[in-house]
Amino acid sequence: MTVLMQQTTTALNGQADAMVPETAVITRIQYEAPDIATYTLSFTDDHIREQYQFLPGQFNMLYLPGIGEVAISISSDPGQPGTLLHTIREAGNVTGALAKLKKGATIGVRGPYGSAWPVESAEGKDLIIVGGGIGLAPLRPAIYHVIRHREKYGKVTILSGAREPGDLLYPDEYDAWREHGIEVIVTVDRADKNWRGNVGVVPMMFYKMRPDGRKTVIFTCGPEIMMRFVVYEALARRIPKERIFVSLERNMKCAVGFCGHCQYGPFFLCKEGPVLSYDRVEPFFSVEEF
Repeated sequence: MTVLMQQTTTALNGQADAMVPETAVITRIQYEAPDIATYTLSFTDDHIREQYQFLPGQFNMLYLPGIGEVAISISSDPGQPGTLLHTIREAGNVTGALAKLKKGATIGVRGPYGSAWPVESAEGKDLIIVGGGIGLAPLRPAIYHVIRHREKYGKVTILSGAREPGDLLYPDEYDAWREHGIEVIVTVDRADKNWRGNVGVVPMMFYKMRPDGRKTVIFTCGPEIMMRFVVYEALARRIPKERIFVSLERNMKCAVGFCGHCQYGPFFLCKEGPVLSYDRVEPFFSVEEF
């Protein structure tokens, strides 16, 4: 998979230098929640736009001249690569500057980078997709892939959580996901007067399910403490470590494993990650203290 991704990146840039971004235009901005928006990008180069491909769970580096770059997960449908979406939370200098841009602005894009959700190896199994807050964004391409190939999977459950109802990502899509035979369980940490759904942290929703550990796969992304509890609950239900996948974030600067900023134990998360199975990261992502 790594060789494929390196070849894809080189081909997209049209040169061997994977550090050179391509120009893209913001064609749409969809505001999702406070300080969070989804940006639709279109490459200005017709060839790049037509050839661009990515795998669910990969990320791009978004570049603003004079400000810097930031690693942002791709949140669009991998089956429609011509429509490139990034859901971004305003949290730093680069994302703060991105939040000030309007439709029609241009930015630099390089990628895709990183490992992907193992959607093919999960075929024939039950799948639980667990997203907390902005963590649902890197999972959405996997959801689209599963819907596109629904017949290849067993029972599929999506657990989506946020601090408050107004922080939930993509709520308008939940019913469409359910129409494809997917169970969607939504929860919030704090309810408002209009909320009639579940209240509680995402890992608590495992008590509403009876997963079969012999044939279940877990994909999870969100706050690290949430993912640790998800792993804990999965292990308690005898789901094997090698079938629990987490998406880890660290300070990614170069995205090609040169700078070392994203080192996590023996891994460079921009290359071996961000998606890794729990059995590989267990020494650094232990849940024993729980």
